Amino acid sequence: MKLSQLKLTAAKKPTVASEEHRRRSKVIRRLHEQIALARATLSNTPYAPSRNRTIKDADGTRRVVSSVKRVKAWWFDIDGNRLALTVRYGSQVLELGKGKFSVDVPDVSHLVPTLELIVEAVREGELDTQMANAATLLRKGFKR
Repeated sequence: MKLSQLKLTAAKKPTVASEEHRRRSKVIRRLHEQIALARATLSNTPYAPSRNRTIKDADGTRRVVSSVKRVKAWWFDIDGNRLALTVRYGSQVLELGKGKFSVDVPDVSHLVPTLELIVEAVREGELDTQMANAATLLRKGFKR
């Protein structure tokens, strides 16, 4: 195939992603972890994702070690079988509606579809202002 047969453009890949895109991808990644944790909870199997860490031995050499990543559930029991599901940005719980910080889920079997619905809402930018507010609060905690 010759290059003359292709439609060429001057488009370049952006080197820096927008703040909204970075925040959305961070929350979506965490939501997918919650979906995997919910599926494991439904099937009564353990969910133990691994992460690679670099450690330094006593003699100073570095090596990569795989360890289990701790994933905390974003849902908790209310009234027996009912669940309350929160969405987090870092350590901050996002406000999903005016004064509402959690989603009422009837039972564990409805957890995965609810999480997938939240993923779509994040992709469409419905939580952008809440994530921006949470990001500023988190940044204030790191300043002295």
